Amino acid sequence: MSLEDIKRATQNFHDDNFIGGGGFGKVYKGNLQDGDGIKTIVAKRLDTRFGQGEQQFFSELQILLEYNHENVIRLVGYCDETDEKVLIYEYLSKGSLDRYLNDTSLTWVKRLNICIDVARALDFLHGGVGKQVKVIHRDIKTENILLKNDWKAKLADFGLSLICSINQETDYIIDHACGTRGYVDPLYRQSGFLTIESDIYSFGVVLFEILCGRSTFAIHKHEGHYLPDFIKNKFEEGKHAEVVFEQIKEQIVPQSLATFQEIAYQCLHLDREKRPTTKKVLMQLKKALVFQVSYHSFMKAKFLLSALIQTMTSTFVHQW
Repeated sequence: MSLEDIKRATQNFHDDNFIGGGGFGKVYKGNLQDGDGIKTIVAKRLDTRFGQGEQQFFSELQILLEYNHENVIRLVGYCDETDEKVLIYEYLSKGSLDRYLNDTSLTWVKRLNICIDVARALDFLHGGVGKQVKVIHRDIKTENILLKNDWKAKLADFGLSLICSINQETDYIIDHACGTRGYVDPLYRQSGFLTIESDIYSFGVVLFEILCGRSTFAIHKHEGHYLPDFIKNKFEEGKHAEVVFEQIKEQIVPQSLATFQEIAYQCLHLDREKRPTTKKVLMQLKKALVFQVSYHSFMKAKFLLSALIQTMTSTFVHQW
């Protein structure tokens, strides 16, 4: 995509269109001419002063070109000209998940569906569809999970991601640890051994953030340590219920909660070999959703049956 078109869409990267930023640079919202209509897009403009560079640009570009999935952010185009490197993505109207952790309108069923969407994306990236070359995201966090207007979730920000030929013989990569503190796998941070399970650990943090209604940073601010230690302490004390967001607690069916907490806790295991695969996480999250939806369907049917019996009884008594 030409730089000229991108500048026109973002009003020359005007501050009024600035919607965020990170290690890659600044992110802008824009309106792009699309045939006879206008398409809203997001432009991520590389600025090496923020920490990342050309390697991250081309890595993300390659991943988004080769790995297309309904739960992975879609690449609209890119620009590489006159010392400008810009990635253009689809626009997701609700923005990032971190904004909604304590939003009461985000019901337990919606939260479960978001978790399932992200698990699907990870299962795909980790080789769930038979790809020989796997992708390790390396920066799974609620800030990198974007939401459409219908709450459908997509995984984004692949600047730190690695495409790697991990197999049964060599299931790790030795690399300088990177990612976001509070989410990073302790084994990876301490030893530099990066594995598929490093993503699983980070996803475990996200799962508990969604359940708690608080970010790992908010917990660190009030508890003095990040979410994994907070969860571990609560679970060891048998206080599982205390980690649930108060405003959604009454919505959750016990079987759904137990299934969710068990698989999320396994993700945070310090021994990577005891962490579940993305397939198992996805399966258990779907099971938690089934428990939740089935219970409500049963209660609704019970209520309707009761109302029908009352109506029939009343009619019978009246006629008699």
